[in-house]
Amino acid sequence: MKVETELNEETFWDTIVRYAAKLGREIVELALQLFYALQDPDTPAWAKSVIIGALVYLVSPIDAIPDVIPGIGLTDDVAVITAAVAAVAMHIKPEHKQEATKTAASWFD
Repeated sequence: MKVETELNEETFWDTIVRYAAKLGREIVELALQLFYALQDPDTPAWAKSVIIGALVYLVSPIDAIPDVIPGIGLTDDVAVITAAVAAVAMHIKPEHKQEATKTAASWFD
């Protein structure tokens, strides 16, 4: 099995949509904030590396805890996303948060 080392945008969207209900709106919004910060040319390279690592982990089929395990399968993904947001918080702009909220609302509201 090949492990992804790059963030494939189509895979990201497929994964986020597929697991949105299981992840919950709050985590989906955090992942989307990271995604939108990644697209921003003002985000420094070190922060983009952190973001890519977290989002690749989210979409990767190989996890510390397999995603298919009911109840706990996504806990490691949540921890990685949360840690990445904390690490790059100063580079997540209000417009990234607004876009993430808007996108999540289209799925959850």
